[in-house]
Amino acid sequence: MGAGVMSKEGGGGRRGRRRGGRARPMSEINVTPFVDVMLVLLIIFMVAAPLMVVGVPVKLPETAANSLPTEQEEPLTVTVTAEGAIMIQTTDTPSAELIPRLRSIAAERDSDRIYLRADGAVPYEQVMQVMGALNKGGFKNIGLVTDPGGPTMGGN
Repeated sequence: MGAGVMSKEGGGGRRGRRRGGRARPMSEINVTPFVDVMLVLLIIFMVAAPLMVVGVPVKLPETAANSLPTEQEEPLTVTVTAEGAIMIQTTDTPSAELIPRLRSIAAERDSDRIYLRADGAVPYEQVMQVMGALNKGGFKNIGLVTDPGGPTMGGN
């Protein structure tokens, strides 16, 4: 990748000829293979980036609420699936162990913000029980995660 050899025969007239008769190395770098590799890597990362989203698949309810501002730390997420399973990030957690685990996590974190994701099929009572457990576990700043595009209830 890089150096080539120029032929003995120059370009035509007297100026292109050399007396030694030896070929001289070409000192230009060919960047075409480098650009090709970079474009392939760009495409690979563009395809792979959406697949790296971590989470438990749930059908979130849709609302017209605005997004919360982003944080410095990785957000802590608790998910309630349609079957009623409770998960901290992607770890399945029995409801009896939820508060002790949340207290140990809260002791290690700087922020008291936590996000609650609940499937739309989960009863309201169960969502409120999990919110109470989050509060008792040391997290006072609870954000409910929804999908955008829901009913605006008369708003613009």
